[in-house]
Amino acid sequence: MKVPFLDLKAQYNSIKDEVLPEIHNVLENTAYVLGKPVFDFEAKFASENGAKHCVALSSGTDGNHVALWALGIGAGDEVIIPANTFIATAWGATLCGATPVFVDCDPESYNIDPKKVEAAITPKTKAIVAVHLYGQAADMDPLNEIAKKHKLFLLEDAAQSHFAEYKGKRIGALSDIASYSFYPGKNLGAYGEGGAITTNNDELATTSKMIRDHGGKEKYNHEILGHNYRMEGIQGAVLGVKLNHLNKWTDGRRRVAAKYRELLSDIDGIKLPTEMDYAKHVYHLFVIQVKGKDGEARTANRDRLQKHLGDNDIASGLHYPLPLHQQKCFAGLGYKYGDFPITEELAEQGLSLPMYPELTDEQLNYISEKVHAFFK
Repeated sequence: MKVPFLDLKAQYNSIKDEVLPEIHNVLENTAYVLGKPVFDFEAKFASENGAKHCVALSSGTDGNHVALWALGIGAGDEVIIPANTFIATAWGATLCGATPVFVDCDPESYNIDPKKVEAAITPKTKAIVAVHLYGQAADMDPLNEIAKKHKLFLLEDAAQSHFAEYKGKRIGALSDIASYSFYPGKNLGAYGEGGAITTNNDELATTSKMIRDHGGKEKYNHEILGHNYRMEGIQGAVLGVKLNHLNKWTDGRRRVAAKYRELLSDIDGIKLPTEMDYAKHVYHLFVIQVKGKDGEARTANRDRLQKHLGDNDIASGLHYPLPLHQQKCFAGLGYKYGDFPITEELAEQGLSLPMYPELTDEQLNYISEKVHAFFK
């Protein structure tokens, strides 16, 4: 049996009859950039997330940039972000000319640890970015308290957590501004690049729309510095169709996660992800930790399991094998190995198993069989 890490073809086949007419409609109307399909998606996505505004953009990375840019973050400022995240989170700060300041993650949620944030605040700090990693909401209440106490902006990077919930509320409107990615492999993915920001702040929404369209509200009238971060019409049409299915797909991911827990909970050699009591996890990724053996590098046993799975035609992934503070591009920040031990442990022991709504019980039983065989 062959089990891919992600099966976008299966998803496409399930909605092909809905999505192809919408794409055809964009082509017939030549609404290639922004246009009605994008604006309709913005309105619906904002409503679904309990936000007043959604501004559709060209990628999730652009969303991180636009969110901080709209807040006025610039050279000399510092932005606190978790060390355990994809590098696009940090680009939001660096593209504004600001400096990312890393903080370790919580050992259970894998998200930024609120207890470690205040120690990282300096007179230069202007914002905190809470990443809802792997599909689980960060602990927003203490982060909001810290931000309010120190008069800082709080942002959500929700690239991996569409429709995730925190204490019964969907993320995306729990801070000053949130950014999303619609990269094809995301829980809500476009057929190419795509992103967005959501906010309840009228001024931030207006500024974000101007930034995405060359700094103006109308053509050839450029009021502020901007860029070209507009969403394509086809992506808006695709996302509009997919949004109607996201609740069902989220239920499918949660079913797969529950099955993994049922099948793998008896293995002492791995640690399963924790679903925090304040969160509804949407499982963009299902990341286990593979415990190392005494006298070996922490990566050794994880790497052996990954090879064993690959030899049995089961794909897996590493998210993320080299933490941000160890990346060459950030060498000038002065961090060293050992600064963020929880992040480093996850980088060296974490293994992402296949995760998508269409995974069958037969496939999940096969994965379980091969994982058990490895540990025996």
